[in-house]
Amino acid sequence: MQHAVGAPMPPPDNAGWGQGGHQAQHPHPVPPPPSAPLPAAPHSAPPAPGWVAGGIPPHPGQPAPPPRDTTGHVQLPPMAMPVPPPAEPGTGTATLAVLLIGPAGAGKTTVARHWAKRRRVPTAHISLDDVREWVCSGFADPQSGWNEHSEAQYRLARRTCGFAARNFLANGISCILDDAVFPDRPVVGLGGWKRHVGPGLLPVVLLPGLEIVLERNAERSGNRRLSDEEVASIHGRMAGWYGSGLPIIDNSTYDVETTARVLDEVLARSLASPPSW
Repeated sequence: MQHAVGAPMPPPDNAGWGQGGHQAQHPHPVPPPPSAPLPAAPHSAPPAPGWVAGGIPPHPGQPAPPPRDTTGHVQLPPMAMPVPPPAEPGTGTATLAVLLIGPAGAGKTTVARHWAKRRRVPTAHISLDDVREWVCSGFADPQSGWNEHSEAQYRLARRTCGFAARNFLANGISCILDDAVFPDRPVVGLGGWKRHVGPGLLPVVLLPGLEIVLERNAERSGNRRLSDEEVASIHGRMAGWYGSGLPIIDNSTYDVETTARVLDEVLARSLASPPSW
């Protein structure tokens, strides 16, 4: 569960992403054709800008590759994935990044984890709340009052999740993230995730009825359980996604397996015809 699932939301006019956090660009320079080999540099000359140890020098007119300490390729050994194939139609073996949006009690975390497990290809689930709760000493619990510290920790958790997602994608592993993103804060919500993960991010809204999210929230414990008033307020703001052009799944009558299957079908359609957002 995410921003709303684990804690009350900041007011609509709060900035949720802050400065920076733009997605790092990772150009892939193309080597020159065999007929036009690069001239050899003098033995004593320093390496040309953009060289990567053991890599390929940038082609003239192309930007240099990123330094080694940024998101990049990590050689992974081949592995078998003995998991049940997804129902058809579906996303198949596509490598993709998904953002599952929804209010507290929508089932985002449960559905995201289930969808990731049932795919035929490597897929990671990145939970915003789990990353936020990595902070053990000095954890800013928004239920004790929303302030600059809780806002900063959410912002840091989002950036961390975005960086992790880019690393997974750079190595051919799909990922699904879940967060409560409000339609009245598109720049700091969807815009922030798009900057952190990349323009190919596929957002999907999970929005069951209010009575359903109230029931599910009542089953929660700890700092992830909200008051009924907070849940109703969050759910009401989420209704603004209707008419936005983003795909919306009402899973009021679906179990987890059915919701994951419908999600896969919705994502397949988004791959064929990406939503405008």
